[in-house]
Amino acid sequence: MTTLHQAPRQEAAPSEARLWAELWPLLLASAVSLLPFTVYSTFLVPISEGAGGDVAAVGALRGLGGITSLAVGVAAAPLLERFAKQRVSAFALAILAAGSLAALHGSFTALTVFCAAIGTATAILVPALLASAADRYDDDATSGRAATLVSATQALAAVAAGPVIGVVAAQTGWRGALVMTAALATVLAIGFALHPDRHRPPERPERPPGYFDAFRRIAGRRILLALIAAASLRTAALMGCLAYMAAWYDHAFDLDAAVFTLVWTVSGLSFFLGNYFGGRWIAGTSDQHRVGLVLLGGVVTAMAGLVLLFAAPSLAPAVVGTGLQSAGHAVTAAAITALIIRRGGPVRSAALSVNAAAMAFGTFAGASLGGAGLALFGYTGIAAALAMPLVAALAIAAVLAWRTRPQRS
Repeated sequence: MTTLHQAPRQEAAPSEARLWAELWPLLLASAVSLLPFTVYSTFLVPISEGAGGDVAAVGALRGLGGITSLAVGVAAAPLLERFAKQRVSAFALAILAAGSLAALHGSFTALTVFCAAIGTATAILVPALLASAADRYDDDATSGRAATLVSATQALAAVAAGPVIGVVAAQTGWRGALVMTAALATVLAIGFALHPDRHRPPERPERPPGYFDAFRRIAGRRILLALIAAASLRTAALMGCLAYMAAWYDHAFDLDAAVFTLVWTVSGLSFFLGNYFGGRWIAGTSDQHRVGLVLLGGVVTAMAGLVLLFAAPSLAPAVVGTGLQSAGHAVTAAAITALIIRRGGPVRSAALSVNAAAMAFGTFAGASLGGAGLALFGYTGIAAALAMPLVAALAIAAVLAWRTRPQRS
């Protein structure tokens, strides 16, 4: 009887190749979600010239996308448990495609619509993809691994998107790159709409909570609040650093923009590898204390990388620090995602959405924090300012690791 009962658990641990084969539409959608703002950032100068505005004003519109992402992500969080995740993804992809096409007009108004639409789309799409990937599998370890594959693919796409978009834009301009993005999003939206969630989520003893009850349950679970806070803090530290990293390399090592792209690639590739292999290791253990220690180790590594980057006497150790920082953040992100899935219960989808919104807030808080540090104390001020959220994240990670330790009898 026991053997027959445990057989499905063996089936619930698919190989890495099988995971990729089963999840590829979700992974492709996660990569597509990065394309619109990558195009916008890459071609900000010609886009600004076409809109008749200066680079600062047009670039600041991306902040509108962050604000929209934060507001929509929180507002939509409890709804993810009530709808088929792939249909939600189809809806978000349709918004992403429409926003990309709206930008083709090129006016300041059109770009405002574009930024708000992409912020809305990603706020819905990313947690829906994470939840859809997690819901395909019965055991928490594989569910967490599936979700971290989605986030790892986004990291890989961040590295590869620039060259791909550059090749497309060389032939068709930035508008052609957005048309390509809209076409991919539309095809995926149609596919998700026609084949919604063929793999049903595992049975749970509770029905999905009501709208406001979902927020109450998240607020009542201190571990979820701690994980979400840590995600926001570590995102602020990383994204604040990335916002000023090119300026630091130019200031400290006289590195021009063309060569800096190699440093950017090191950062992105390190994040992908940390997220991918960190998520893979986490999936192989059911020990919550070990996952807590991985979370703690990731934050410590990120802190060490930040210090090395800004204290390095020469270029080589600075690049090592850049890679360490990104890898540490990636492992931390993988551990947070896995723990939310394992501890979220009936509100895990809502918690993933709130977590995504918290990271959106962290992105823009980090840029503001780094800017304040630069204005007040120069480049040393950036390092000091960004170390503060990492210290707070380190404290949270230490408490979580301590609380998940095995109890001695």
